[in-house]
Amino acid sequence: MSQKRFSKSFTQQEPLPDDAIEKAVTVMQSGRLHRYNTSGDDWSEASLLEKEFADYQGRKYCLACTSGGYAIHVALRATGVSPGDAVLMNAYTLAPVPGAVYQSGARPVLVEIDEHYHVDIGDLLAKARESGAKYFLMSHMRGHIADMDAVKRACDDVGLILIEDCAHTMGASWNGTLSGNFGRVACFSTQTYKHINSGEGGLLVTDDPEVAARAILYSGSYMLFERHGARPPKETFESLRLNIPNFSGRMDDLRAAILRPQLRQLDANCARWNALYHEMERCLREIPGIEVPERHQREDFIGSSIQFRVGEITEEQISGFLGKCEADGVALKWFGEDEPRGYTSRFDSWHYLGDLPDLPRTRAILSNTFDMRLPLTFTPEDCRVICEIIGENLIAAKQRN
Repeated sequence: MSQKRFSKSFTQQEPLPDDAIEKAVTVMQSGRLHRYNTSGDDWSEASLLEKEFADYQGRKYCLACTSGGYAIHVALRATGVSPGDAVLMNAYTLAPVPGAVYQSGARPVLVEIDEHYHVDIGDLLAKARESGAKYFLMSHMRGHIADMDAVKRACDDVGLILIEDCAHTMGASWNGTLSGNFGRVACFSTQTYKHINSGEGGLLVTDDPEVAARAILYSGSYMLFERHGARPPKETFESLRLNIPNFSGRMDDLRAAILRPQLRQLDANCARWNALYHEMERCLREIPGIEVPERHQREDFIGSSIQFRVGEITEEQISGFLGKCEADGVALKWFGEDEPRGYTSRFDSWHYLGDLPDLPRTRAILSNTFDMRLPLTFTPEDCRVICEIIGENLIAAKQRN
């Protein structure tokens, strides 16, 4: 083990802002927690959040719902995905993404990634042609944004509807365009470990009026869709309102109330995350044997987590390395592990999806990929201590054999 020990938690978030707490208390004192339980002409907190997030994103329509995974499921259904349809998705993602595809009844078609954790566009095109898929659910996994100009060209070439999973890229952009503004529809998460925190929650954005209307109806609007803050015109709902089932996935006003003040702080907090990321990246690059993926100059990412790979290391050495780091207070996750552990899982562990092809390139890249959260409770000095522990324990683990 290292001579140092890190004492801070990798899962401890900052307290909510004072104005978020005050707004939450006001909502609780009112007793009006349901998004449609408003008084007179008042807009609900959820409706106001929808307006404000749509404005932030520069999109026309927004739906606030219960989780990012729910938002993805509704996005799939609202864009026309039906049971049995093929849906392309990059194989490096988190479990709620294939879960949303499964919930829609669709058939996932997993696509390889490249060494920078981006979708392999050649494999995307090949799988699109082989499967006949018309949908691509693209995860900007752990904040890594692919060349979106190339992705858009590929989707146009084979007629794919792009749905973006932006759970890790709220506030990030590609070549000056915000993440979430490339696809027909995009989904964001407000779960505790994301860029704004309501415990659980999700946001869906689109410029397509019919997709927005379908999503609002799927969320369970009880014919109260006119009370949504960023919705299409009333007439858009007329041909749909009796033909869309209610999936009851609305965001409540308490969660919306604590998100609105955080949205105003988002850009400032993203800059703080990136300061931590760049210091952690600098220190990790000084450790022999560690490789941190290069970021494209057109990618304005948000570094709320960091990934790195270790060269020439065995599974036994990885086990020792992880154990030593954990003993010294450094929480690393390994995406190459055969068994799911915590929030990490590899594509071949999603057995409920049925027979899945092997993806040798993705498997090889994940085999030595490690992941670390960077909460805003950390400091640049914390990053230096963490890297010292990682470096010492990596040397010790490799010397075992």
